This record gives sequence, C-alpha cells and structure tokens, in this order.
Amino acid sequence: MSKLQAVILVCAIGFCSSSIAQTTSSDSRGACKQDYDKYCAGIAPGGGRIVACLNKQHDQLTESCRKALDSHKKQ
Repeated sequence: MSKLQAVILVCAIGFCSSSIAQTTSSDSRGACKQDYDKYCAGIAPGGGRIVACLNKQHDQLTESCRKALDSHKKQ
C-alpha cells in the first residue's frame, strides 16, 4: 500500500462512513497529494497521524486540500 493510499484510508476511517469514503477518497487523494508530499511524507500512516500532520499545516495547504479536510470534519 502506498503512503498516499494510507492517507486516504486514514481519512476514510477517521472522518467518513464507508459509503461516503468510497466517494470522497479519490477527491481527497487528488486534493491533498501535493501537500502530503510536501509536509507529511515522513509520517507513518495509522492512528490519524497523517490527517493530524495535514491539519497542523492547514494554513499552508493548497485551497483544494483545505476544503477536502474541512469537508471531512463536517461529516
């Protein structure tokens, strides 16, 4: 499993029901890949660590990734 897939899995488990996760995982992958590579590439997946890393960098993230993370928080 790639690190990016692990990020999506963490987002899906932490923020979404299984049906919503299948719909949003491809959106999140595209929206946050650049930010993940830039800020969180060294973070081991699991336990919400990647999502926490992205949230710590929230102000520096691309607009599309911020929106994806924010929309997951609302669900």
